[in-house]
Amino acid sequence: MKPNMGTLDRVMRLVAAAIVIALYFMNVISGTVAIGLLVLAGIFILTSLISFCPLYLPFGLSTKKEK
Repeated sequence: MKPNMGTLDRVMRLVAAAIVIALYFMNVISGTVAIGLLVLAGIFILTSLISFCPLYLPFGLSTKKEK
């Protein structure tokens, strides 16, 4: 797996995940919507940590700057 996520992309995903988690623990979101958003937040965290987004592959996308 070649990294295909840039720093800004990774930070934005981590911030979005943190916001979803905070909204859940403040009881702003609940139920099915909360579960779906928490799963998405988990995916965002995982892809940010490994710097690889599998959805970018079929489209040939990459936000990582090549040196």
